[in-house]
Amino acid sequence: MDYKKTNAPLNTVTRDMIAMAEQTGNVYETVCVIGKRANQISIELKKELEKKLQEFASTDNLEEVSENREQIEISRFYEKLPKPTLIATQEYIEKKLYFSNPLKEKEKLDLD
Repeated sequence: MDYKKTNAPLNTVTRDMIAMAEQTGNVYETVCVIGKRANQISIELKKELEKKLQEFASTDNLEEVSENREQIEISRFYEKLPKPTLIATQEYIEKKLYFSNPLKEKEKLDLD
C-alpha cells in the first residue's frame, strides 16, 4: 500500500472506541487488530527508508562525512508521514483491513 497517499491525520485524534468496536464486537480485539497492523506498517516503512538511505551509506573516509541534501530530504519526508498507528486506525475505519480471529472461527465450526 502507498502510505504517502493515505488520508490519515498527522496528529492524534480522539476516537470513540465503543463505536469503532462494532466490526469486532470487542474493544480489546479492535485495539489488537489496529496494533498488529501498525506494527506491520512500521516494519514496511522502516525497510523502505533503510533501502533508500543505503545508497548514501558508502563513505570511504571519516573526514569526508558531509551533509547530503537528498538524504536529509528523504529523512524529513518519512518523519512527516502519519504515524503507523494513525495509518492503521484510518485503514480500520475505512474497512480496508482484513482480519480474522481463529478462536471465533473454531467456535463457529464446533457449533456447526
